[in-house]
Amino acid sequence: MNQVINKKVNFIDLGQKDYKETWEYQEELFAKTVSRKIENRNLSVSDQKPTDNYLLFVEHPHVYTLGKSGELSHLLLDENGLDEKKATFYKINRGGDITYHGPGQLVGYPILDLDNFFTDIHKYLRFLEEAIILTLAEYGIDAGRISGLTGVWLDHEAQVNPRKICALGVKSSRWVTMHGFAFNVNADIAYFGNIIPCGISDKAVTSLHLELGVRVDEEEVKEKVKKHIAQLFEMELVEKK
Repeated sequence: MNQVINKKVNFIDLGQKDYKETWEYQEELFAKTVSRKIENRNLSVSDQKPTDNYLLFVEHPHVYTLGKSGELSHLLLDENGLDEKKATFYKINRGGDITYHGPGQLVGYPILDLDNFFTDIHKYLRFLEEAIILTLAEYGIDAGRISGLTGVWLDHEAQVNPRKICALGVKSSRWVTMHGFAFNVNADIAYFGNIIPCGISDKAVTSLHLELGVRVDEEEVKEKVKKHIAQLFEMELVEKK
């Protein structure tokens, strides 16, 4: 456990960026934080340095990613199909199954040392979900959770037509996190038709603009999500370029 607590979080909006480049950047930040934690173990409290935290926002070109517990058969495209859709595909080191990222989707990657906040991965996931639930409430949309499933759902209570609007998939080691959430804001959900999203075949996917019937200001959404994440985690966001 850290003796020097740091609740400052460097916020970086990467704009639109290639998935692989962003993944490598995450790995770099993640490794740096883990390395400092290991170094601190051998130092006196007065000599320890605080671990850094990051929150990355990004929009990816069309890409499908398969988590460690996923089934390759849940990707319904071959290489030619991927080329036709102008999409890429990666097997990655997060939990979860297959998902899609693309234009009009807000992807958030918190690289946090949870020793600076709380060491509870389930609470961490619920806080990320809650930030999206609170954001949707500001648009008049009632969203929530479905027992046994991660992510944020609409029609989560009656479940007549349950549909996912935000997916989660994370990795954690030594209480340092990476990967995160994908919130469909103005997303082309037709791309989800090329996969079995998160391995769930009997539930739909939606996007905020479809629920509202109008295109949504993505910068406005970003500000709302940032605000709720900061409040829930009691963090201080520091804007970085």
